[in-house]
Amino acid sequence: MYLTEYKRWNDRVTDSELLADLKNIAGSPELIEYYFKSRLEFGTAGLRGIMHAGINAMNIYTVRQATQGFSEYILAMTGEGSGLDRSCAIACDCRINSDRFSKECASVLAANGITVYIFESLRPTPELSFAIRHHGCAAGINITASHNPKQYNGYKAYWADGAQLAPDQAAEVSRYMSAVDIFDGVKTYEGGFEAGVKDGIIKVIGAETDEAYIEAVLAQRCDPSLIPAVADSLKVVYTPLHGTGCRIAPEVLRRAGLTKLFIPECQASPDGGFPTAAKPNPEFAQVFEPAKELALEVGADLIIATDPDADRAGLTIRDGGEFVTLNGNQIGSLLLDYILGCMKETSGIPADAFAVKTIVSTNLANRICESYGIEIREVLTGFRYIGEQIKIAEESGHGSFIFGFEESYGYLRGTHARDKDAIVATLLITEMAAFYHRKGMLLTDALTDLCNRCGWYRELTKNIDMDGLDGTERMKRMMASLRRNAPDALAGEKIVETRDYLEGIVRKSGTESGTGLTRSDVLYYTTEAGNTVIIRPSGTEPKVKVYLMVRGSSREDAAETLDRFDKIDFTVFAK
Repeated sequence: MYLTEYKRWNDRVTDSELLADLKNIAGSPELIEYYFKSRLEFGTAGLRGIMHAGINAMNIYTVRQATQGFSEYILAMTGEGSGLDRSCAIACDCRINSDRFSKECASVLAANGITVYIFESLRPTPELSFAIRHHGCAAGINITASHNPKQYNGYKAYWADGAQLAPDQAAEVSRYMSAVDIFDGVKTYEGGFEAGVKDGIIKVIGAETDEAYIEAVLAQRCDPSLIPAVADSLKVVYTPLHGTGCRIAPEVLRRAGLTKLFIPECQASPDGGFPTAAKPNPEFAQVFEPAKELALEVGADLIIATDPDADRAGLTIRDGGEFVTLNGNQIGSLLLDYILGCMKETSGIPADAFAVKTIVSTNLANRICESYGIEIREVLTGFRYIGEQIKIAEESGHGSFIFGFEESYGYLRGTHARDKDAIVATLLITEMAAFYHRKGMLLTDALTDLCNRCGWYRELTKNIDMDGLDGTERMKRMMASLRRNAPDALAGEKIVETRDYLEGIVRKSGTESGTGLTRSDVLYYTTEAGNTVIIRPSGTEPKVKVYLMVRGSSREDAAETLDRFDKIDFTVFAK
């Protein structure tokens, strides 16, 4: 069947680059099979893949097919009696083909009678989430591959609440997509994108939405007086890593009162080739190198980096001539503690306050919330589940959302967006730095103080790569092997609780109970010492992720415990 599809693409494709790609693989049966045996899977994270020809990749044909399927879902779920307008917001990042793919999406939506609100140029992912609700749209599409290397692109689908699709919605959209013939089943607007703009069914948005979003972000400050109070001495280096934060983040910081803001020139402009960051991900310390040089030159106190679609934020602190890079758990914990502490001293913490974290994020957050007497809610991996908790609170009329975060460098304060927001995180990190700056403290000092108060927690995420044609099947086999041959101890510590989120069961002390969460292929082990190991297949990349979360009586004790767990060989379950 895949050979038939390959021949069909050779006959039907008109794009010159894709035709050249098809010609280049003509003598490689393995590549033909890889390109055409199976299509990209559409899930809660949408689509993500390398850009080339074929059904297993990101190209104009797979983007059109996805959008036709999504259009049919939108049409089915909107209209009279639904309370939803038949409209969709579209944004894109700086990546190769992102602008082109976004316009292809607009053309397909318009051809299906769906009004489109499309940004004039690249914008941060959280602004797309904001724009959906700001313009009253039923849905949203963001063309981005987030922090992946330059070969990748992706397609994120959102619903009216501003969050990415729920699992049942994603499954339904996938069903619609599967029924669409990639060449003959797709509608495109007569005359193309420009004709749709001229006819008014495609509306180009920009400055007005930017202004509304910036105001919403600035409203999330805990104490607007802090940054101006240290404007003469607080120096911040910010890098957008060639991405969409390049204009919005600096504007937010300047309006907040920061006057000493520095941006590395080599990373300041949008560039989908990412010339200074092969892996444009703020979790990798090497992406900070140009910013470190600038920080030393100007004497900056901290460096903030956002990934290409500005939904993730990383942080490096200059401590004398040395640099300390914090991980997502540390940044999230510091922000949570700062926000709650500031609220306690100023406006007060609402009685129904709650924070949200994913199950793979640090348990230090639980201890922080306990110390302030507020509820902590734990959700599955994926920021859409944090957005879902905001929606539940709004619809029930109970619960004041304070802050949400996940270990993979995603944070949100406020309800203006329902996705992780690196712009608001950049603002709050700067404000938090200003708060401690006035006390003569660095953020590293603040982290030490936090751990002395709430406990020493350490975390590490490991990846077991599953590349190749059989990568998906190997991931499934590894998870099945773990279920068949469940360990009874880890790193010499007896397992006292096992959570199987696929079965929806918690097993502890000989009893079983429900997890209370949507079913997902995740295994969660807790040892008698209170240390945790979580294993799950990645939803966007061919790898199995292993999360180690430990605690100790001191910095040294926690480090030793983490090292012991890091020595566990999980690959034995992958064979």
